[in-house]
Amino acid sequence: MLIIPEDVCAQVVTPEAAFTAVEGVFAAMARGDARNFPVVREALGHADALYGFKSGFDKVGMALGVKSGGFWPGNMARGLTNHQSTIFLFDPDTGQLQALVGGNYLTAIRTAAASSVSIAHLARPDAKVLGMVGAGHQSTFQLRAAVKQRAFEKVLAWNPHPEMLPKLAAVAAELGLPFEAVDREALGAAADVIITITSAFEPLMMRDWIKPGTHVACMGTDTKGKQEVDANLLAAASVFTDEVAQSISIGEAQHAIATGLIREGDITPIGAVINGTQKGRTNADQITVFDGTGVGLQDLAVAHVAMRAAQERGLGSRATL
Repeated sequence: MLIIPEDVCAQVVTPEAAFTAVEGVFAAMARGDARNFPVVREALGHADALYGFKSGFDKVGMALGVKSGGFWPGNMARGLTNHQSTIFLFDPDTGQLQALVGGNYLTAIRTAAASSVSIAHLARPDAKVLGMVGAGHQSTFQLRAAVKQRAFEKVLAWNPHPEMLPKLAAVAAELGLPFEAVDREALGAAADVIITITSAFEPLMMRDWIKPGTHVACMGTDTKGKQEVDANLLAAASVFTDEVAQSISIGEAQHAIATGLIREGDITPIGAVINGTQKGRTNADQITVFDGTGVGLQDLAVAHVAMRAAQERGLGSRATL
């Protein structure tokens, strides 16, 4: 068994490698070559934490495994990231444990890769203004990944805790992009692409604030009850997702589905767009929404990249059970 700690993951898995891995596994899912297993996600009743398991099998990439972890909201005060997880990879031929992989960096980079894939396939080619809703740990990964897909000229941002915005502003400056903190309505009126990456349980962006032609990547809703945008926005948009089953049960679409604003058949897997079997954006005024629920196969895909790269470079450590 290979043990791959967080620092090695950060060393060997680039944003470009994560994009390729996530795009590929979304395509495999849409073809029926990869399958996510049912998610277990529960409140612990301790430390206000959510804890669970995501797992699956990609028979093309031969990735089999499980991610165990969750969200501890008090971790930031302890100098830790709120999301904590570990990924276990197994040999599909024998069931033996292949690798134990740190999951914190990989969770952030695969989440950013998913929104980046959605921007690549759904945003207008001439998108110039990027709007960021949320300024937590994962927001910087989102920003770095997004700018690789379009020639953005400006970043607008809002966060419920404004004191967290300077960290995002610093990354924008590093990328050579002007940065402005604005209110949510102004962000919606100006942004061509909006990424929401929060842990909200109420809509932060309303339908009437979003201009025609906007692409919205909702990346924070991954649990029953969470919500980042107005359900009416999904009713007005063309909706895409990583996996429909999660979208309607624990994703952003759960609220529009529950109120009858949209039906399951109104949601398109992004993998079908990647494969060319379904259409993505069809005109410049169309609002597109990507419901990024975060599937286990994303974690396995980037963990497999980490395992292969670590093996090639002689990194990580070996252990036996």
